[in-house]
Amino acid sequence: MYIYNSLTNKKEKFKTIEANKIKMYVCGPTVYNYIHIGNARPIIFFDVVSRYFKYRGYEVTYVSNITDVDDKIINRAKEENVDEHVIAVKYRQAFLENVKQLNCAAFDSNPSVMEYMNSIISFIEALINKGYAYEVNGDVYFSVGKISTYGQLSNQATENLEVGARISEHAKKESPLDFTLWKKTAEGIKWNSPWGMGRPGWHTECVAMINDTLGSNIDIHGGGSELKFPHHENEIAQSCALNHTTLANYWMHNGSLMIENEKMSKSLGNYIFINDFLAKYDFRVLRLFMLSTHYRQPLNYTQKIIENMKNEIDRIEITLKTLQYKLDLDNYLDKAILNKENQYLKAFTEAMDDDFNTANAITVLMSVIKEINKVTRKKEFTSEELQNMLTLYYAFNTMLKIFGIDYSIERLTGEDKKLISEKEEARKLKNFEKADKIRAILQEKGINI
Repeated sequence: MYIYNSLTNKKEKFKTIEANKIKMYVCGPTVYNYIHIGNARPIIFFDVVSRYFKYRGYEVTYVSNITDVDDKIINRAKEENVDEHVIAVKYRQAFLENVKQLNCAAFDSNPSVMEYMNSIISFIEALINKGYAYEVNGDVYFSVGKISTYGQLSNQATENLEVGARISEHAKKESPLDFTLWKKTAEGIKWNSPWGMGRPGWHTECVAMINDTLGSNIDIHGGGSELKFPHHENEIAQSCALNHTTLANYWMHNGSLMIENEKMSKSLGNYIFINDFLAKYDFRVLRLFMLSTHYRQPLNYTQKIIENMKNEIDRIEITLKTLQYKLDLDNYLDKAILNKENQYLKAFTEAMDDDFNTANAITVLMSVIKEINKVTRKKEFTSEELQNMLTLYYAFNTMLKIFGIDYSIERLTGEDKKLISEKEEARKLKNFEKADKIRAILQEKGINI
């Protein structure tokens, strides 16, 4: 298996720190509003990464944080005239509900800033004690100049770095690139610390929580490409300073999401919240769309593409139902599969082993659909044909489960089988009126064979 490592800008053979175990961390949301479909891309993609690793036999510990201390939360609380904690709890619950609605497996842990405040303060103290951070009148800053490798993730030399959006120039700083670890504040929620009342800086929260929940060096750290600089760069700097590690052996970043060829923005009003999307479409439509393009590439959301994805999802469901019903009708669904490995599953794993190339894996999935539709056209099947269909059924279901677009289709009942048999008998006797009546009854039950 090969993964593109953003830290080295090349594909690397994947090797775990501990045999058959993977520690993975993905940056989660700041809970001041409902999440939108742009937020959903890393949520869905890294869920598939976790699912695939488990399919390959790895034990995965998957952690994603929740930022519940932030200026955006404070501002939202002011707008709604409530306490920040009320806002954080409301949108944390909404986020976790959306994750569930998108059919993502539950995270192993969702550490939040409020819950890990003592650990964050201790982490900052350790950086000060090692000489990598300094305090000025209640504010604490990280000394970027003391990290010779700073800029390695964003591929920028320190002297050429522009002051980023979250790195504002400040007269108290030793360098304009030094970033805030602890901010003295009189406004909003705050905690007591060795430097006075305040709250932590964004960049120190994640690295401190990773150290506390997963350790000082993990296998994979993921997130959106917009987090490379300064957030992830600053995480690495702190980890280098305190633990002499790059925090993660593999850094993975998904591309941005566009809406009708334009960047999502409040000014354009083109945000699409997950709740609004799911009010119109099945969650599988969004999952298939997110996986239709390689994760490192930008992805453009258009209404036409989404309608096409809906049609594909409908086709997947119809194909799976047809295959399952055919096997069930012949009492073959519970038979042992003689050979689980076939050409399609092999091609699928080859695509996924190549830096999680879901686009190519979907091409394989569509080939399976064509094959299933070809082999299920007959009314009667030999044992060999049924075994081949069973192998296809296993491969198809395996792919769908890894993608998180699987279905739980009810088995045929005795009554269903009786009706199907009567329909076929009526058709053979050319009693088409009776056959049509039975077909209508079956179609009402969602059975179209």
